[in-house]
Amino acid sequence: MARRLELDIRGQICPSCLLLTLKAINEEAEALRRGEAEIVVTTDDRQATATIPAAAERMGYHAEVASLDEGYRIRVFGGR
Repeated sequence: MARRLELDIRGQICPSCLLLTLKAINEEAEALRRGEAEIVVTTDDRQATATIPAAAERMGYHAEVASLDEGYRIRVFGGR
């Protein structure tokens, strides 16, 4: 089972949301690629639901977005 890294960035707005997530992706790049880790971002910035998945996918990862009562959850995980 993949290690889950939770990143709660509610209250932040893009580009800060994107930059914080990219930092986490870069720090966990090898584990993400191997499927040993995933990053779960909780945000209330709607723009982040477009910018984070687009950036993650350009880097070769997958991203899923889910709507929550208090915002959004974006899951970034390794390529298969």
